[in-house]
Amino acid sequence: MDWGMKNRLAGIITPASGRCVMLAIDHGYFQGPTTGLEQPGETVKPLLPYADSLMLTRGVLRNVIDANNRIPIVLRVSGGTSILKDDLSNEERTVSVEDALRLNVSAMAMSIFVGSENEKQTLKSFSDLCDDGQKYGIPVLAVTAVGKEMARDARYLGLATRIAAELGAAVVKTYFCDGFEKVVAGCPAPVVIAGGKKIPERDALKLAYSAVGAGAVGVDMGRNIFQSKWPVEMIQCVRSIVHDGKTDAQAWDMLNELTNEAVQSGS
Repeated sequence: MDWGMKNRLAGIITPASGRCVMLAIDHGYFQGPTTGLEQPGETVKPLLPYADSLMLTRGVLRNVIDANNRIPIVLRVSGGTSILKDDLSNEERTVSVEDALRLNVSAMAMSIFVGSENEKQTLKSFSDLCDDGQKYGIPVLAVTAVGKEMARDARYLGLATRIAAELGAAVVKTYFCDGFEKVVAGCPAPVVIAGGKKIPERDALKLAYSAVGAGAVGVDMGRNIFQSKWPVEMIQCVRSIVHDGKTDAQAWDMLNELTNEAVQSGS
């Protein structure tokens, strides 16, 4: 791995801790104006100081994110379908490496759909993206997308993450499951977990703690942060688990303290 690749990765996975808190706000590329992201620029502004990197599309990046921010960017470069279609796996690459370079991104992210009708299409596109990433020193993050018919178990996720790493992924984003330590053990690339759909804050903190405890290098959370009633406090608590080694119980206590302070101050 050359210097440029290592340098970009160091902006995503913090060298001091070997961990990362990625804030995902790329949902609109197939969901449209997702709840909480109707105005993404306003949503992320107070969250950026607590995120190690930001995962989003080029349209949102160019239009609403202040270029003076120094936060590393993980750019979503795949798409082509919407929630109006039954088969979300029919994705293709939607961004050139040249445009990613113009945007000074730290990594490019693409979904792969192992086991779907479009498995070969997405894996080949992903492999081609890894080739281009190597040419220009840009790491590629694989998102192991899971269709309705796929089981989110260690056997399937272990298969998907390993294939992603074998094809050249520098980082793999996947879902947490029972036996997650086996998924991590079988994947040569660092693994981050997806937050998924909004769940109660206590459960989201437990998810982050369990994933890191099972070997994940961090989280790529979106809805469980920006859809929370207390998004700024929530991302601070997730960060305390990932970087500071707090347990989910300690982070829950921290969340209650922070939200009580916010209520008392009227913010």
